[in-house]
Amino acid sequence: MECRDFEKHHKNEMRAVQDSMDVLNGKWKISIISSICYYNKRRFSDILGDVDGISNKMLSKELKELELNKLVKRTVLDTQPVTVQYELTAHGKTLQTIINNLMDWGKRHRKEITGK
Repeated sequence: MECRDFEKHHKNEMRAVQDSMDVLNGKWKISIISSICYYNKRRFSDILGDVDGISNKMLSKELKELELNKLVKRTVLDTQPVTVQYELTAHGKTLQTIINNLMDWGKRHRKEITGK
C-alpha cells in the first residue's frame, strides 16, 4: 500500500470512529442502550431507574436521538395508563458486543484502579 493510500485509508477509519462517537456521544446514551440491551425491552420509567442521575427531560431527549439514529424502537402499548416501551432495533443490537466489551473492560479497570 502506498503512503497516500495508507493515509486515505487511515482517514476513512478515523472518520468511522468519529461517526460512531457522534451517535453515541454524551453522558447517557451508552447507559441507556445498556439498560435496554440487558432487559431486551424496557419501559421509560425502568430506564429512568437504571440510569443514575438522568432527568425525565434528558432521557426523553436521548431516546429521541437514539430513535433518529435507528438504534431504538419506541412502541406505545394500548394500556391504561398508556405504556411506552423501548427496544433495540436490529441495527441497535449490533452494539451488543461493544456494550459487553465496555462492561468487561469497566470491571477490569475498576479492579485495576481500586483493587476490588
